[in-house]
Formats: sequence, structure tokens, C-alpha cells
Amino acid sequence: MIKVAYCDVSNLDMIKAYELLPENRKEKFDKFRFDKDKKLSAGAYLLLVKLLNEEKITNPLFKIDEYGKAYISNYENIYFNLSHSGKLVACAISDMEIGVDIEYNDPEIDLNIAKHYFYNSEYRNILKAQKPSNEFFKYWVLKESYMKYTGLGFRLDLDSFEIVIDEEIKLKNDKNNLKFSLFDVEEYKLATCSKYEVDKYLKITSSELI
Repeated sequence: MIKVAYCDVSNLDMIKAYELLPENRKEKFDKFRFDKDKKLSAGAYLLLVKLLNEEKITNPLFKIDEYGKAYISNYENIYFNLSHSGKLVACAISDMEIGVDIEYNDPEIDLNIAKHYFYNSEYRNILKAQKPSNEFFKYWVLKESYMKYTGLGFRLDLDSFEIVIDEEIKLKNDKNNLKFSLFDVEEYKLATCSKYEVDKYLKITSSELI
């Protein structure tokens, strides 16, 4: 089982959303200074709850592991991952480990990021692409989805592994047969990494979260 969805939270009703948050999420919400960040925080949580409820997973108990990755302690074999960028939040749930990332496809991105932090072959491919910034964000979301899949996040160096984008997307020298999926979502890139290949995603409106 795997389900992936995203939501534009720019019009999220913060008053109604706040009422649906548990106390610990309200505390996190209150710490944000800007409405944009409040909406992203609340929206990501409510999108997760919506997807879990659709799978009859209710009253989940969230805990944090030693690397800072959140998990559900009272359900076995239920995994999730969240991401946000700009005005969008993304969520993936699965019965196996899953990583998801969404990023705004900024045409003015500094490509020196790839030069200094990506694998050399990835940087070369970005430079020779017809649209280098577009290629950059393909690699970025794919790499971060893998980093989040492992649970290590940025504890895993961006240049310590190589993503190969060809007829299929794969991790070079992969021994776990991981599947990557890559999508264009509005002006954003969305990627997943898991044992499943994702062939579709859901668009959820902010009104559906409340």
C-alpha cells in the first residue's frame, strides 16, 4: 500500500485548522511568526491525518526516533513522510519505509549548490541539460527523497550517493531495489523513494483538510 498526496495550503483557514491540531502541534504552530509557516505546519499534519483516516488508521501516536524522524508507535508497518515548499505540502503513507520531497522549481537557483554538494556526474548532467535549473530540481527532490527514506536526512551527505536519471531512475550500486518516482506538480517537483513505484498522486484542497 502506498498513497501520495499534495495540497496548496495558501488559503487554509487557520482558525478551523488550529482547532483540529493536538496540543503539541498547537505549540509548534504558535512558535511560527509568519502565517505562511503556520499554514504549512498545520496543513502538513492535517493532510497526514486525512490520508491515515482513509486507511482506517485512527488515533495515531507519533514519536521521534534517534535521528529525528517521526513515526507512528501504535501501528505496525505504517510509515509516513512529509515535505513542504512554498505554498504546497506533500505527504506519503505506506506499509513500508517511504521518503517524499517537494520543492519549488526555482529557475534562479544557484547551480553552485550542485557543484559543491552533488555527485560530480549529477552536476555535469545538470550543466549540459537544456534547462539546468529544471534538471537541478529533479536531482534535488530525488536525492532528498532517498535521504528521508533512510531516516538520516541531511546526516547523509548529498555527494555520498549517486542518482542516475535515465529511462528509469535509480540509485547507483543499489542493493535494495529501491523505486524512485518523479512528478511535475504545478511549478514544483515531487519525488518519492520506496520499495514501491508510484504511478499517481492525489491533489487535496485545503477545504478538504478541515
